[in-house]
Amino acid sequence: MDTESYSLRSFVEKLDDLGELETINDPTALGELGHGLHGAKKAVLFTNVGPEQTEVVGNVMGGRRQLAAALDVPEGDMRQELLKRLKSPQDVIEIPSEDAPVHQVVWQGDEADFTKLPVPFQHGLDGGPYISATIDFVIEPESGWTNVGVRRLMLRGRREAGVDINAPSDLRAIYEKTFRQGKKLPIAFALGAHPTYYIAATQRMPVNEIDILANLRGASLPVVKCLHSDIRVPADAEIILEGYLDERGLVEKEGPFGEFLGYYGVVKNNPVFHLTAVTMRENALFQTATIGGRYLGRTETAQLNALRSEVVVWQAVSTAVREPTAVFTSPASGGMFNVRLAMRQRVPGEARNAMAAIFGCFANVKNVFVVDDDINVFSDEQMDWAMSTRFQPGRDIFVESGFRSLPLDPSLDGMRTATKAGYDLTIPFGKRDSLEFSLPEPPEFGEKRFDDVRQSLANGPKHFGEIMGDVGSRDGRDVVIQLDELRSEGKLTRLEDGKYAVE
Repeated sequence: MDTESYSLRSFVEKLDDLGELETINDPTALGELGHGLHGAKKAVLFTNVGPEQTEVVGNVMGGRRQLAAALDVPEGDMRQELLKRLKSPQDVIEIPSEDAPVHQVVWQGDEADFTKLPVPFQHGLDGGPYISATIDFVIEPESGWTNVGVRRLMLRGRREAGVDINAPSDLRAIYEKTFRQGKKLPIAFALGAHPTYYIAATQRMPVNEIDILANLRGASLPVVKCLHSDIRVPADAEIILEGYLDERGLVEKEGPFGEFLGYYGVVKNNPVFHLTAVTMRENALFQTATIGGRYLGRTETAQLNALRSEVVVWQAVSTAVREPTAVFTSPASGGMFNVRLAMRQRVPGEARNAMAAIFGCFANVKNVFVVDDDINVFSDEQMDWAMSTRFQPGRDIFVESGFRSLPLDPSLDGMRTATKAGYDLTIPFGKRDSLEFSLPEPPEFGEKRFDDVRQSLANGPKHFGEIMGDVGSRDGRDVVIQLDELRSEGKLTRLEDGKYAVE
């Protein structure tokens, strides 16, 4: 089994080759890592962190180019590649512990200690140091399937951490069933992995979710059984944190934390994770994620959310309307609140059908902007132009209320349901080919066909540029003189579409 091609370190080396990595060799305290990551435009590798002088990497997935590199495709092809891989099953193959890189080093019992890891304190009001780049693995008791997600851990001590499962999720549903029976829930966290694993962990599909990791990897996935449970985890991860959520439920304070919508999440009651073992690679590369803050669009959570949202939206609109052509969810909206869709509208009303489909397919969507296929949804400039010239607020806003939304949205201000808005930025149906919606472009001249303007117009009405092409003019002033001669003879007229004609 290949346990190196999809390692975190191999991907960081790839980013370096692509010019997408900044390396900081100066000594850096754990409390100073946040300054080096805040607003970073590339992945950042710190090579001399804390008194241990260890390595920490962050913002590995903070841009579309980085995610595209993980999927080995151009940026514009990520959605198509992701959908293709989701439909292409790969094997999940268990390997022995002695062959798993993530079992090269083992800490158990009292030796298992969060504070031996370089866990950063990222935001000024955080409740403590946070491990922010973990992928969680639990076994759903009834089906035996592995549920996979992305969580954060707030350190409470050497072997305890708070885990945020306050929002509705599969993990919360599984945990609620467990603690109501007075039982602990075994869980494992992978810390430091290839970006495709994080992309997979953000998907929500009714399947054994360990299979999604293999599918998005695009190759067989090597897994290894945990030391203290039956959970299988990626054998090529950097670090695995094993343990359990205790049986008390959501009872301990966790937070605040700089959240993925840019603001702080408030203090919440959450369960406690008890650490029983740490396994890792020799010279493991510690990974931290960028989350929240003023430069939200550059953070990893926003980029991962955007890619997931685009896949969900595309699947929904592909059945709701005939011809969607592109979708983009802006990272600056947390990668989920603002969705842009381009489509070829074949019949009146399809833009609104698309909006309704997007509202219903993803609770976190708040604003949907629909444009024609001539607009580049990845361009703020073109979207602003479409909003300015194709949109009338009194006619083209579609507002509905009473929707489920994301509780973290601070604009809800205590409301339990949300309002969603659709913006129809398409050209009014039937006017796409009209002159007032035709785009000015530099002239293109055909081959010379006639000796003068009189002969050109005798062949039929023409625009000025067509006349220039007909007579072989690349100046235009000679055409003006000949048109004026026809006008003085009373033979020249203009049609409503601007063409010249002779009577």
